[in-house]
Amino acid sequence: MSALDDGLVQSDIVTQALTHRSLGNKNNEVLEFLGDSVLSLVITEELIKLFPNAREGELSRLRAWYVRGSTLADIAEESHLGEQLKLGEGELKSGGFRRRSIMADAVEALIGAVYQSSGFTAAREYVLAIYASRLSSPPDPQTLKDPKTRLQEWLQSRSHVIPEYELVNTKGKAHQQEFSVTCTIRTMNIVTTASGNSRRKAEQLAAEKALEQVLNG
Repeated sequence: MSALDDGLVQSDIVTQALTHRSLGNKNNEVLEFLGDSVLSLVITEELIKLFPNAREGELSRLRAWYVRGSTLADIAEESHLGEQLKLGEGELKSGGFRRRSIMADAVEALIGAVYQSSGFTAAREYVLAIYASRLSSPPDPQTLKDPKTRLQEWLQSRSHVIPEYELVNTKGKAHQQEFSVTCTIRTMNIVTTASGNSRRKAEQLAAEKALEQVLNG
């Protein structure tokens, strides 16, 4: 990643940051753990600057969006980081260099490597560099609320009763179950059904369908 090309970070620690545990004991797990903490602090500080009037809940949702695995994986893909990963033979054969979770971990490990090699200021600059485009166009905190919360807030603000969720079916083996749930809004005669690999996921999907109906009239 280009921000590492300034010579401030030792090449051996960069190599370690790109080394998956499948290759041996000298891997990136500890650097990943360190980088996760540094990333969270840097993003938190930046969000407070960007949203000085935001509430704690809004800041928490924004931070979760910025530091989540899928965002980190997107950053890794944009930088073609997968091509630089050092993997064991098994992971290499199974396409580990394309696995998003492995790429996301490597980004955190690189942040940890910059911190360990050059200190917090350098690590902060690195994080801000790789997040520059995302920090310049932050998402609306309201859109980051989960569908159940957004649906309930919309209904309560208009004096409707809160939704009722009911588990209507469960199928599959214990480790591969599928849950079907209904979401009912009695004052609006709306009933939606959705399925997911957990009851919580099914409820969120059913709430999302109901939210689409109430917003689109």
